[in-house]
Amino acid sequence: MSHDHPDLTELRALAQACLDADGGLPLLTDDGLLRARLRSGETHEVRDGDGVLVAAAAVTVREDGAATSGLVHPDHRGQGHGRALLGWAVERAGGVPLTVTCEDVNPSAERLYARFGLERTFAEAVMRHPLGSVPDVPVPAGTTLVPVAQARLGDLFAAYVGSFRDRPGFPDPTEAAWLEELDEDDEWRRDVSAVALDEDGRPVGFVNVLGSWIDQVGVVPAWRGRGLGTHLVVRALRALDGEAWLTVNEDNPAQQLYASLGFERYGVRGRWR
Repeated sequence: MSHDHPDLTELRALAQACLDADGGLPLLTDDGLLRARLRSGETHEVRDGDGVLVAAAAVTVREDGAATSGLVHPDHRGQGHGRALLGWAVERAGGVPLTVTCEDVNPSAERLYARFGLERTFAEAVMRHPLGSVPDVPVPAGTTLVPVAQARLGDLFAAYVGSFRDRPGFPDPTEAAWLEELDEDDEWRRDVSAVALDEDGRPVGFVNVLGSWIDQVGVVPAWRGRGLGTHLVVRALRALDGEAWLTVNEDNPAQQLYASLGFERYGVRGRWR
């Protein structure tokens, strides 16, 4: 084994092989996420007899905890590589709590985490829409949708806060910080993202789209159950080309709604601790 950083091209090929077998978060093959998951902190890799990268992991250790991620090529599973990599990460953590992030959850990984006494703390289904057929869902009476490119950004933020403020763990960002994060994302589709206003011009819902991803959909409590959230999703789907993606918590019943709109499960991502 070596502690040198594997080339991103090799890591990308490894990640793609895992996604092809397991499904999961397709963004795992992007440079930014590859670096964050597998080139931050201390790294470890496994190569076969021909020098081909077949497994890799990274661990970052801080005083209050450690974080690790790893990948094992599907053709090389069952040979102890995952166990060795996770054992290495546990050793490097040095006794502080270790969080494992997996973007391509699969049965062998789940068994491995259980063997190490780790418990799942978070799981999201990754869903893909092929956009071949998008159902027609009318806009609810009394609402008007305004593309973000033409909307007041304060209305977008108000719709976000009004939609999610009642959720446990709401981060409660400032308007400036929240909008700055969106504005700095080159993938933010201001033409597809939209704010829903009621007859008095008050923001009652929104959808944010990043590239081909439906990143956030929210509806304020008073307008839930009227089909506004469904319309916001369908409106975004009709504006996208090729495919659309989203993630949704595994325990969220909205999965059934998304399936009824044509989304298909592509895999699961999760965290263990």
